[in-house]
Amino acid sequence: MYSTGLRVIGQFLSREVGSGALAQVSNFGGATPFLPRLPSSARRFQARRLSAQSKERAGDNVQSRNAALDSAPSAACTEADAAERVRAIRFAKQAPATLVFTVSNRPGALKQALDALENEGVNILKIRSGLAPASSLSDNTHEITADVELAADHGSVAAAPPAAGLSGALRTVSNRLTQLGAQVTVLVSRSERRPRQRTRALGESNAAPAADAAAPVTTPQAEHTAPWFPRRLSDLDQFASRCLQYGAELDANHPGFSDPEYRARRAQITRNAALHKHGMRLPTVDYTEQETATWRTAYTELAKLRKTHTSARYQHIFPLLEREVGFGPNRIPQLQEVSDFLRECTGWTLRPVMGLLSPRDFLNGLAFRVFHSTQYIRHHSRPLYTPEPDVCHELLGHAPMLCNESFADLSHVIGLASLGASDEDIERLAKCYWFSIEFGLCREPRTGEVRAYGAGLLSSYGELQHCLSDAPEKRTWDPFDAAKQAYPITEYQPLYYVADSLDSATEKLRIFSETLERPFSVHYNAYSQTVHVLDEAAKLAKLTGNMRTEINALSRALLRLEATREHAP
Repeated sequence: MYSTGLRVIGQFLSREVGSGALAQVSNFGGATPFLPRLPSSARRFQARRLSAQSKERAGDNVQSRNAALDSAPSAACTEADAAERVRAIRFAKQAPATLVFTVSNRPGALKQALDALENEGVNILKIRSGLAPASSLSDNTHEITADVELAADHGSVAAAPPAAGLSGALRTVSNRLTQLGAQVTVLVSRSERRPRQRTRALGESNAAPAADAAAPVTTPQAEHTAPWFPRRLSDLDQFASRCLQYGAELDANHPGFSDPEYRARRAQITRNAALHKHGMRLPTVDYTEQETATWRTAYTELAKLRKTHTSARYQHIFPLLEREVGFGPNRIPQLQEVSDFLRECTGWTLRPVMGLLSPRDFLNGLAFRVFHSTQYIRHHSRPLYTPEPDVCHELLGHAPMLCNESFADLSHVIGLASLGASDEDIERLAKCYWFSIEFGLCREPRTGEVRAYGAGLLSSYGELQHCLSDAPEKRTWDPFDAAKQAYPITEYQPLYYVADSLDSATEKLRIFSETLERPFSVHYNAYSQTVHVLDEAAKLAKLTGNMRTEINALSRALLRLEATREHAP
């Protein structure tokens, strides 16, 4: 599988950027025998699912947006509350367009690009720069990323047909930048998109121009009809105030709804989360005796089920958290110390959040190995129940499993698949997240016994017992099936999916994500913690070169290991 893929990459690069790029994928042959091959069961799963893909897509009736991540139990509220919630949801769904273009290292190059934006009435909301991924040190080409919006009072834009909007203005800007020699990528918000057209790759020839001399010049560009998504860690700052539900405000059926002291305390904690920006230390919460007592009850009761109901991976990591981070019944750990430990284990970090994010925002964060975590705790009157994520759920459920590489990879695959995905595919991914990361079961590798690995189970004393009883239905993990399942959010689940292992669960989810409709691929650079859109041959060449370096290092290490074994007595 890997050797075939490398041949395809080599042929593509040779055709698109010449023999120089092809040289970057040479010398792979010696390393490929050491790479793992996809298990036969996974290959059969892939073939069966891909053959049925078109039929499933034609027959799917996409249901309403994920109820657990995009809604909460219904409750009576004032008209003002309802209006504010609608405003928040609409605001959360409005994302700026992003223009990514290259600028050569010559005087006036950036000014020409900015003039093109100004001439079309495009305002820059945020701008960032860095060396272009495919640039060499000799030409010092830079990549500029700008979040933009359309100026309402710009005369030329106002006079344009309404259908053009921001997308039309950016198309004109892209044409101008391409004429200046720039490579351009445009990510347009769904509300600004024109009817879907075939995406043209950079460098593809265009149809002959019309005879009308006044017609605009069309030049090669890469415009992706996809929702905006973050490309750098700092872009996650835009999620801070886009909480949909809970946080400082509570629904009427929440246990703390009628407790003004509890509500005030939550408002204080969520304000700290709203002020947090990338690069800052995570806010510290001085938990009260009452809050610590609530934590103690949940911690102690869950500990009684740890050996009999939870995954061996969870049982392995928990003593490390107790020893290294100070987990215990008498102290609620701070997010910063847990985040530091996660970074050392799997490269993941925590980030404070006011409350429930939209499915898109939350899943997008996972692509950067960032988990948005609440800091407030459930109401003391119901220490073993919460209708929403709280610090008990985050630290006793998610944090331990994110220390495990297999679970961390499963979360990362879902996150990467969500970048630029359609609303329909976001809903499908959110359901896969629900039935795996939140409420997943898996078989133990040695005994074959079914145990819980989902955070929603690991942090719920009642449902942890329920999930392993004979009451609920259990099915073999299948993301194609899970993506279509409805589920309740105010009662125990009637259905759980059982994975053969976390590694097989991740592989099946990766196969599923490849069937989602997205006009481009993305790659996460763990060193710079950035996401790159793979829409140019030069980017693929650079990525392939990096892969060659890592695979060669692996090959040398395995050869040394074999040599050591041969000389062992």
